[in-house]
Amino acid sequence: MRWHWLVLALSLTTPAWAGEQPPVKLGLVVPMAGEAGRVGQSMRQAAEMAVADWTEKLGRKVDLTLGDDQFDPRQAVIVAEKLVQEGVWGVVGHFYSSSSIPASAVYNQAGIPQVTPTSTNPRLTAQGFDNVFRVSGRDDQHALSAADFILLRLRPRRIAVIHDRTEYGRTLAETLIRAVERRGARRTIVALEEIAQGDKDFSALVARLKSLDPNVVYFGGIFREGGYLIRQMRQAGVPATFVSADGVLDAEFVKIAGEEAANGAYLTFAPDPRLLASARSVIQRFEARYGPMGPYVLYTYDAVGVLLHAIQAARPQANTKEELRKVLKVMHGMAYDGTLGRLRWDKNGDLSASPYVIYVTRKGGSLQGWFEQVSGIPMTGNRARPAGR
Repeated sequence: MRWHWLVLALSLTTPAWAGEQPPVKLGLVVPMAGEAGRVGQSMRQAAEMAVADWTEKLGRKVDLTLGDDQFDPRQAVIVAEKLVQEGVWGVVGHFYSSSSIPASAVYNQAGIPQVTPTSTNPRLTAQGFDNVFRVSGRDDQHALSAADFILLRLRPRRIAVIHDRTEYGRTLAETLIRAVERRGARRTIVALEEIAQGDKDFSALVARLKSLDPNVVYFGGIFREGGYLIRQMRQAGVPATFVSADGVLDAEFVKIAGEEAANGAYLTFAPDPRLLASARSVIQRFEARYGPMGPYVLYTYDAVGVLLHAIQAARPQANTKEELRKVLKVMHGMAYDGTLGRLRWDKNGDLSASPYVIYVTRKGGSLQGWFEQVSGIPMTGNRARPAGR
């Protein structure tokens, strides 16, 4: 009799579809070396924490397979093909859109769900693939929010636009210019300049900026070049207000620029997660275990959760294309209550809604100790979505 009740108890706590089956395999593709490796490390930690949390819910082991595409589109395809060969049930990644886009074709061919925490180029979800999803937003909406802020609040006479030639940076820059022009402010754009990732000496560019005397410099790029650029602008006496996006929102930006130079820079990003009740528990547990939270921890945690929630609901028996169709069908119809709040997706795999806000850089800010959400700024026009690449 006791054995009968033990079997009944186990059947109530263990999903019937789990049984004695091999583990569910997920791929995670994040940077693991170089300067971006620090960000990738925090994303890996977030994924591991999510896997641990979901393993008990699934009643089945979840294995995480790591990949690093080194920000190279060709290497991204190689990594994607390797994950497919290893039999993953879903992929979290890639980091940059320039890698996610070619990799997505590989996953689409295999029918494998792909959820990116960070890739924000609109082209990723405009390919007609039904296996691609974001928990981040889109670059064009970042730039649209920045355009609103620049034109409605800063009211500049001259805007200089700079990007780093990446898909991410170029999309930000070009979308901002189009948004400004649509608002009848074409003549405010006085320059469109390009830099290269890895550059540190911007003296020639800064000299051109000084001669143009812009009121605002909008930068499409990431924290490393952004830090060197604003530091050299201030050293040369260029006082223009610096505006950028989530790629610059990193404490390393302040470290490279110096506190005095970085102070007052405006950046678009998702609402401060510490103000979200839905994120409080995960933040506390993450920081107790690993230390200060990186900028994409919650996005990675939720990306893993989205996949495993859908797998739990769909109950696929294997990672075959036919069985994973069940997972994709669930993902397209479900709402997911994660750390970032309730997430839903449109037919393209983009989040249905979640506006960006503006942050200002100053010491003591609630986000990473350096960035403070600016309150009372209405986001007009198209609504933006959370952060990314």
